[in-house]
Amino acid sequence: MILKILVFGITKDIFGTSEKEIEINEGASIKALKELLEKDFPELKRLKSYFIAVDDEYAEDDQIITVSNEIAIIPPVSGG
Repeated sequence: MILKILVFGITKDIFGTSEKEIEINEGASIKALKELLEKDFPELKRLKSYFIAVDDEYAEDDQIITVSNEIAIIPPVSGG
């Protein structure tokens, strides 16, 4: 399946765009998506942390994703 992924902040710099299409197997988990992304974009591993949101909610590694889900990569944030 082809997923459209929204990226923000530093991850936008890593991906070179604000939206990225990724091909992944049907029934893939968030963990599998992270592994694929880190393989294709090794700079992600250097981030202190990042989260993946599915349909506007933070996702756990075992969550299964579908082509109809809205996927976003949320980079680490700082504030004061």
